[in-house]
Amino acid sequence: QVQLVESGGGLVQPGGSLRLSCAASGSIFAINSMGWYRQAPGKQRELVAIIFSGGMTNFGDSVKGRFTISRDNAKKTVSLQMNSLKAEDTAVYYCNAILRTGLGSGWNNYWGQGTQVAVSS
Repeated sequence: QVQLVESGGGLVQPGGSLRLSCAASGSIFAINSMGWYRQAPGKQRELVAIIFSGGMTNFGDSVKGRFTISRDNAKKTVSLQMNSLKAEDTAVYYCNAILRTGLGSGWNNYWGQGTQVAVSS
């Protein structure tokens, strides 16, 4: 069984910073990508940032230049550093990983339970 556990959400003022972390645990053979998505009330879930096993990254347009993503392959963790936060960044942030649980298994999509980020004065 695979678990993704997020931490680091909370309330921050506009212009402030937050750091989210996610740790993957369980029966994991290999991880392709780890990343973050978010969902605001009444909106669809959207990509925030993703990092692949080789280090390539991709960011949602609305966070480019403000957010950075990093990964520790040995520890199976991914972190999202969020700077210059805006009210529109308010959402539930979900950790995501595409991984294999065994040599003969396919790549499957896993999600964390989500952590709330609120940007407000």
